[in-house]
Amino acid sequence: MGNPEENIVLDPSDPVELTRQLCNIPSVSGDEKRIADAIEALLRGAQHLSVYRDGDTLVARTELGRAKRVIIAGHIDTVPINENLPVRDIVELASLGSASVSAESGEGEAMIWGRGTVDMKAGAAVQLSLALELSAPAVDVTWVWYDHEEVASELNGLGRTLRGRPELFEGDFAILCEPSNGAIEGGCNGTLRARVSMLGKRAHSARSWMGVNAIHRAGDLLQRLAAYEARTVLVDGLEYREGLNAVRVSGGVAGNVIPDRVDIDVNYRFAPNQSADEAVQFVREFFADADEVEIVDLADGARPGLDAPFALGFVRAVGSEPRAKVGWTDVARFSALGIPAVNFGPGDPSLAHADDERVPIAQIEQAASSLRRWLTSAEA
Repeated sequence: MGNPEENIVLDPSDPVELTRQLCNIPSVSGDEKRIADAIEALLRGAQHLSVYRDGDTLVARTELGRAKRVIIAGHIDTVPINENLPVRDIVELASLGSASVSAESGEGEAMIWGRGTVDMKAGAAVQLSLALELSAPAVDVTWVWYDHEEVASELNGLGRTLRGRPELFEGDFAILCEPSNGAIEGGCNGTLRARVSMLGKRAHSARSWMGVNAIHRAGDLLQRLAAYEARTVLVDGLEYREGLNAVRVSGGVAGNVIPDRVDIDVNYRFAPNQSADEAVQFVREFFADADEVEIVDLADGARPGLDAPFALGFVRAVGSEPRAKVGWTDVARFSALGIPAVNFGPGDPSLAHADDERVPIAQIEQAASSLRRWLTSAEA
């Protein structure tokens, strides 16, 4: 995949080819410098853009004096690679789902397969191609590519740059180019991660009555989790499905020791009509019989914001019915600033993080076409 020291030259003229190029630069969270350097090299050559860099986050702004400003953002990191780079072109046969034949066969749907194609370098490629192409859009645009999205929220490059340079993010509307199958997805669920612990007392397993088995004590708690029926919540006309799940269990000392502790990592995805504080209260009450409940990570959701005039114009330009975003995305950061924000990008979000990530080439082209049409039209 190339020498880490070599200079990478990207071709922004075609968002499809640019997707292949960006994906083939490994950028697992914490290792985004090479891809940020390559993107920055292109942006610095565009006379219509003012470019700022914070770590491996890049902000490029037009300064045309337009009456309105749009923020279009996306992250450049991925989850770990698992023998799915370099990318390759495939053709997916509708009758076989994930099966593929050679790209030359002409049958089925043409796709790019590999890590980052869906989450979210196709969206980042659409951004970069249009940022360089559109020197005089109908609105001023703030383009953002940021690091550390796939890890804990306190490391997030967008959040870091928002805190350090808030004046760069003044705007009337924001679009996050996260995968949405080329449709508009409004808002997002909030997310909370908690470590729920049960304690016991160590003893030799030959004298188990002298100890208290922490793993056994967690049984009722896990059964309650398994029986929990998550809510579907209607927020501003869109349905958000919640989730409360154990995602990791750790405990045990040795094969002949009664364990004195078990930790259960829990992820709660909550609808955007609920605040982060309310989500914390719900989790603490749900696990009231636990010995310890530690909130490890917490991020607010975002209401759809589709009643804003800018958002309505974008919906008309895209021409598809909006739906709710189930996963958490950084639209929540813009929502917290009072900026209406939506998700819009190529790729099936259900394939994000999958080892067989693949994005339809037609969706990349359509996303670029829709954004171009809107950014250069009276609707914007």
